[in-house]
Amino acid sequence: MSFVADLRVVLRGRDFRRLFGTRLISQFSDGIFQFGVTGFAFFSPENQTTALQVATGLAVLLLPYSVLGPFVGVFIDRWSRRQILMVAPFVRGVLLLLAAGLVAADVPDPAFYAAALAVLGVNRFFLAALGASLPHVVPTDRLMAANAVTPTSGTVVTFVGAGVGFLLREVFGSGDIGVALLLVISGVVFGLSALVARTMGRDLLGPEADPDRPQAREAVRHVLGGLVDGAKHLVRHRTAVATMGAMAAHRFFYGMATALGILLYRYYFTDGDPDAALRGVGLVVATSGVGYFMAVIITPYATERFTIERWVPIALSAAGVLTAVLVLPFQEWGLPVAGFVLGVAGQSVKICADTTVQRDVEDIYLGRAFSIYDMLFNGMYVLAAALSAMILPANGKSYTAVVIAAVGYPAAALLYRMITRPRRSTSPTPTAPR
Repeated sequence: MSFVADLRVVLRGRDFRRLFGTRLISQFSDGIFQFGVTGFAFFSPENQTTALQVATGLAVLLLPYSVLGPFVGVFIDRWSRRQILMVAPFVRGVLLLLAAGLVAADVPDPAFYAAALAVLGVNRFFLAALGASLPHVVPTDRLMAANAVTPTSGTVVTFVGAGVGFLLREVFGSGDIGVALLLVISGVVFGLSALVARTMGRDLLGPEADPDRPQAREAVRHVLGGLVDGAKHLVRHRTAVATMGAMAAHRFFYGMATALGILLYRYYFTDGDPDAALRGVGLVVATSGVGYFMAVIITPYATERFTIERWVPIALSAAGVLTAVLVLPFQEWGLPVAGFVLGVAGQSVKICADTTVQRDVEDIYLGRAFSIYDMLFNGMYVLAAALSAMILPANGKSYTAVVIAAVGYPAAALLYRMITRPRRSTSPTPTAPR
């Protein structure tokens, strides 16, 4: 498999192994943290989960990535990235201890969510610094292999961390003290990533000195203008912008499916038993993780066989049809299978979106293009949760929501195909001389 081959190649570099270890430890900690927040927000025995609470919880988990994303690059291009990787874990650890104390003290939920937002804001800087550091520890000819390996490995380790969080919850209990202990453990584990980062030289990860680089304050003022310029550049590349749009469509429908699944397990399938509901959702998360990994294996072969422009609508259409078949009966067995299908389809579209942006967009616009990409990726998910809060009933059983996703996926596929279809030449065909 190409993933294994790529991993073997890049692991030969000592500095890459250290940066890779920093990422794996931090994302393992993320899995525990995200499970703790999810359990507190959606599956606490003391709380009655509503669609509005689901939307709020998902917004807390994702909005920092959308709001802070465009501004993060200004600072990671000016501060020592190795120092960011050392300091951020300690700041996050302090914030996690604060959040754990708030949970244990049974303070009102908004105070906990504020602390969680701060934790995720720090994490956004950390992850951006990791991404920007990669070219400094990998030779240019191995950069593509490293880019293929690191996101997939990070996602898998996050799923593993969530699984460990589930096991720890079984030991500590589902009450406030159990959630607080999960947050403390997440903070301690994340702190270990700083010890790995410390083994790297202070200047190893950049940024390189540039006396002509604008000051941070001036650069922040120009962020919004830069995003507008990036958007104007993107619309001139039909395939790239269409594939980003396909990814955004998937994230919207996937967000609706997430809110639907949480409420179905919380009330429709389990009669309000939070522990049984969490086990059910955990199974869906696990099957989705398997789907994500399968997409990494399938997509390179599928795009070589069909091309990106054909594989994206195939994946979207399959997601819509199978969502209807698997979810509309509202049987518990259908949701884990649907999770696998959406995992394969969604990650396939994301890989294609990553590839087309990197392939088609000029290097000088890449940073801004990916800032817009991140905003769409997380913002559409939160928007879907907000819509779900308005249309989902208390027990989550909504034919309307399923039909929106089942019809929306093929509609997005059709629109994508219309945009990316090769344009016919309008010039007259030359005739052969007689």
